[in-house]
Amino acid sequence: MDVSIRLTVIQSSSDVPLDRLAGWWSGVETVLVRADLGEPIPAASEVADALVVLGGHMSAYDDEGAAWLPALRTLLADAARSGVPTLGICLGAQLLAVATGGRVQVAAPPGPEAGVVNVFWRPEALDDAFVGPFVANLPERRVTAVPTLHSDAVVDLPPGAVWLASSNQYPYQAFRVGSAWGLQFHPEASTTTMRDWARWDGTVDTDAILADYAAREDELVETGAALAAGFLTVVREHAARRVEA
Repeated sequence: MDVSIRLTVIQSSSDVPLDRLAGWWSGVETVLVRADLGEPIPAASEVADALVVLGGHMSAYDDEGAAWLPALRTLLADAARSGVPTLGICLGAQLLAVATGGRVQVAAPPGPEAGVVNVFWRPEALDDAFVGPFVANLPERRVTAVPTLHSDAVVDLPPGAVWLASSNQYPYQAFRVGSAWGLQFHPEASTTTMRDWARWDGTVDTDAILADYAAREDELVETGAALAAGFLTVVREHAARRVEA
């Protein structure tokens, strides 16, 4: 069944866009909400098909600096509980964790995780509707290289969450709670975006990050595209069930 779907995307910082996801999802209607420009956060009832929450430079608790965060946490919690396929990336994943009972540590002691890192998929990932098909096609060690840049981190998963992936530096790289997934890494990040983030951060080696990214770009793009497609599959199956009901 060919079912039309609509992705509602929340952007919290001007330089943390959909990036490569815009191309990978070009055939799908996308409603972009620029929370950083004052556009209101929708209610869960207005997000029937899917919700995507992008990253940002603020912390998951920075309600004073980003006044939309309480409403965004509420939206994430409601979407996860109501069965709406939801994807939180980096800050989006941290907001999801906090919204559903987990905990994030600001400026976590291991320090910044920046550049290209290896993510190790746990056995639970094989049975996951979103990442399972991708993980099942990996070699036996189930290791994936991904782009990342963050200092805050999820340190306690929400009650009932399923832990899907870890890295050597931070354990909670991917998790599922209800109908929502959190990815600490950035499958969508392009060279330009990684460069801009590294320069904004100011504490990491921009040249080293870009060299590492360039050396593995084909692999990173392939992984990102596969994960983008996997999320769309979940969204389409959800939309088809709604139509049939």
